[in-house]
Amino acid sequence: MLAFYQRVSESVSVLIALSVMLFAGFLVTRITKRLHLPNVSGFILAGILIGPHLLHLVPDDMIDRMGFVSDIALAFIAFSVGKFFKKEVLRQTGRSVIILTLFESLLAGLLTTLVMYFAFGLSGAFSLILGAIATATAPASTMMTINQYHAHGKFVNTLLQVVALDDVICLLAFSMVAAFVSAQDAGAVSFRAIALPLLFNLLAIALGFLCGFILARLLHPPTRSKDNRLILAVAMLLGLSGVCALFDVSPLLSCMVFGAAYLNLTHDKRLFRQLGHFTPPIMSMFFVISGMNLDIGALRTVGVVGVAYFFIRIFGKYGGAWLGAKICGMEQSIQRYLGLALIPQAGVAIGLAFLGQRLLPPAIGNLMLTIILSSSVLYELIGPVCAKTALILSGIIPHDAGPRFIRRIVKKEPPAADSPHDHPET
Repeated sequence: MLAFYQRVSESVSVLIALSVMLFAGFLVTRITKRLHLPNVSGFILAGILIGPHLLHLVPDDMIDRMGFVSDIALAFIAFSVGKFFKKEVLRQTGRSVIILTLFESLLAGLLTTLVMYFAFGLSGAFSLILGAIATATAPASTMMTINQYHAHGKFVNTLLQVVALDDVICLLAFSMVAAFVSAQDAGAVSFRAIALPLLFNLLAIALGFLCGFILARLLHPPTRSKDNRLILAVAMLLGLSGVCALFDVSPLLSCMVFGAAYLNLTHDKRLFRQLGHFTPPIMSMFFVISGMNLDIGALRTVGVVGVAYFFIRIFGKYGGAWLGAKICGMEQSIQRYLGLALIPQAGVAIGLAFLGQRLLPPAIGNLMLTIILSSSVLYELIGPVCAKTALILSGIIPHDAGPRFIRRIVKKEPPAADSPHDHPET
């Protein structure tokens, strides 16, 4: 296959590679559907299968040039998450969601830092950076699983708000940790090193709100054609992502605010549905590429430290979500099962891992990057299954949609208090 790519032009090789990715994702999801697994798991498995460590159906340099797909996918995902931040919903749940998010994100980060420093004797800089990255949760696979099963209700709204705010906490925590580590190396704390990343993120949020305001005006009156609505929305999302990438800022926050501002200014959900019909091929490529990026050989090098990070973060996420929801007096379904849906970790964590690598000595920096890259793919593999399990156990989707062992668990559980019929989509 590689010989074929070398004989054809670059444009032909790109087109063939994209076709191989989409076909592989489609074919593997035919198998995962029979196993009652979410499509996301099938896409990632397809990426591993066609990647450089197995069938090698896509050239390595092609994979390296596909980074823009992640930015586009995250922009669409964040915009879609924005629709769950309606003013009416935030007035009812805003304080509780913020407290829950602080608990689940910071507990995962704190536990990771303490275990790495005290149990494994790793440096304070390494432990702090890895702990800050552990706070992140990837919204992509969770959002796609929810969309696949048309799930809605209070549990889903709370989950998506927590996942979105999670990255706010992560970016703030990483900015402060990075400034502290840099100050240790320089021998003095630099206000600029702390303030500049925060300022860029605040400006990105403001730009997202401005985009929402402009799009609301451009799409008024609502009689504008569907084609033009889609063109304008996609153009602004791509432009906003490009500006964020220019300043090394995650597009998640700004695009999420973009979607929230547009919805609250227009109360128009048609645009979100229209974008939902446009994005499946992009989402498929995003997760297939994630699978191709997994270095299977690197799994042998992460050792006990990597395994510990993998499980400690899961424990911190679940325990923090349970504790935060209990303190806020949330429903039993949220207390018990929300943490299961907070396992995925990818885009933001991987981006921050590359930044953190530069702050550490080469050997330990490479170890941290390997841990994050390998664990992220594993998180993305089990995360959708856990998210689906959470939706089943909380009564959001029918229990017969899950594997046999989940159906057995559900039969032993009391009826869930949270049901999509009790909580219409907001």
